[in-house]
Amino acid sequence: MSIDTIITEIDAEIARLQQARALIAVSEGPTTNAPAKKPTRRKLSAAVRKRIAAAQRRWAAAKQTVKPAVAKPEEKAAAPAKKRKLSAVARKRIADAQKKRWAAVKAEKAKTAAPVKKPTAKPKKAPAKKTADVKKAAPKKAPAAKVKKAAQEKAAPASTEATPF
Repeated sequence: MSIDTIITEIDAEIARLQQARALIAVSEGPTTNAPAKKPTRRKLSAAVRKRIAAAQRRWAAAKQTVKPAVAKPEEKAAAPAKKRKLSAVARKRIADAQKKRWAAVKAEKAKTAAPVKKPTAKPKKAPAKKTADVKKAAPKKAPAAKVKKAAQEKAAPASTEATPF
């Protein structure tokens, strides 16, 4: 293939793709590639602005909802000018009363808590008994083993004495 034939095939392909694009664009409507226009603001004359402002003032006066010009929250009014102090006698009376209230609360809790308490569960003694049984069983078996050994020893010499060499 020569370069000329390759170029003509590419051009034919480009033309075919452009036709397909044109068909798709027509079926979808206008393309969205166009930049959007910024909305322009209307320019009002000074006289019109004055008339609008006067109308707004009349409406606010009729509704009695005139907004104050930038109202700041009143933080200074909330803070007291002078800090009050309690006398030592007053503080002691308050502390004593509070201690009395807490003592009453604790006494009430102790009263209600005492009957509610359940007896504690008995500790499990089964494992302790098992270990004791094992220890006791060992000494019981030991004498039995000694008895068997003694019986065997007695039987062995008796059999040797009965048969001469």
